Amino acid sequence: MTSLNYFLWKSIKMVNIHPLLDTVKQIRAQEYEIKKRRTSFFNLILGFTLTLIFILVISHPLLEHLPKFPAFRFLLFLWTLAVFSLPFDLILSYRSGYKLEHEFGFSNQNKKQFFKDEFKGFLINLIINPLIALILFLAFRVTPELWWLWAACAMIFVSVVFATLYPVVIMPLFNKYTVIEDEELTTRLGAILRKGGLKIKGFYLQDMSRQTKKENAFLGGLGKTRRVVLSDNIINNMSLDELETVIAHEVGHYKYQHMWKNIFLGAIYQLIIFFLSHQIMLRINPDFLKSFDNMLLAYPIFLLCFGILHMLIIGPLSNAVSRYFENQADSYALDMTQNPEAFQSAMAGLANRNLSNAYPTPFIKFMYYSHPPVGERLKRGDIWSSQNEYQKT
Repeated sequence: MTSLNYFLWKSIKMVNIHPLLDTVKQIRAQEYEIKKRRTSFFNLILGFTLTLIFILVISHPLLEHLPKFPAFRFLLFLWTLAVFSLPFDLILSYRSGYKLEHEFGFSNQNKKQFFKDEFKGFLINLIINPLIALILFLAFRVTPELWWLWAACAMIFVSVVFATLYPVVIMPLFNKYTVIEDEELTTRLGAILRKGGLKIKGFYLQDMSRQTKKENAFLGGLGKTRRVVLSDNIINNMSLDELETVIAHEVGHYKYQHMWKNIFLGAIYQLIIFFLSHQIMLRINPDFLKSFDNMLLAYPIFLLCFGILHMLIIGPLSNAVSRYFENQADSYALDMTQNPEAFQSAMAGLANRNLSNAYPTPFIKFMYYSHPPVGERLKRGDIWSSQNEYQKT
């Protein structure tokens, strides 16, 4: 046993671990989380450093060699920034998304498949990022004093469009989605949806096993694009009773209108970030709104400000709100299914198979966890059982 594993074994022994959790896998889960956080922190620091290098060393000479036509100047500046960071992004993604995932036995991809998906994502970003940046530059140009306000408001529209189109345009570029034909499965899960008053386009199977052994299920899209997506891994590993509680949880999000609340809160978060970024950018370059070139030079500064402010302020705040929403959805699932055993076995199974740390430190939970730790969710199931006098079979 390594010194790290011994430390984790001692720490897990100090926790009153839930009986449904595997102690050995929880030690492994803590080791996995430590390595993920270290890699994430290194990626973050390097990303900020590269952006700073681009701002201080590359951006000014670059503008001297770009064509004068504004549209070409705009696109080439943004694409150069993306290409400049591409080699480093690939190295970092390889460390975190391939090497680490293989070390812990999750990834099913070979290197060719991994880098194919990475380049595909890069090409998509070459299209999407300039479109989003265009909103920012239009706000710079049309309302210089209040650009931060109008840009944040525009993001509401962008968020709705993205939430609507993402499951039908972006997701199929990375995975295959087929209609689920298992009648027993769709009948059972459909009853849960109808009970919650939710209409969907259909049930779709995601070939997630092409990439990873991890599991996922979600309710995606808005309006006519709303659908239930189940990964092949989760269908293979969960019973129908467990899947019912998972879908009931997603219905809970719908009943509490969490998607719309998140879109609204996202606009508020961005309003805060845009306003603070505006103040910082004015202090760095008071003339950044007075010419197109100054606006281009200000864009990577905005990205740097956005990243730092999101990490320090918005990330922890949005995680806290998300955990509250997730607790509401868990309570709804328990009330709807009246089956805490299935809920708990689903949560514990996910933790054991996905190596999810059920008992993170308060700081790690505060900074990174958008969902309640599994240990808390299992405790919620126990509390529900005691309050409702549920007799376990």
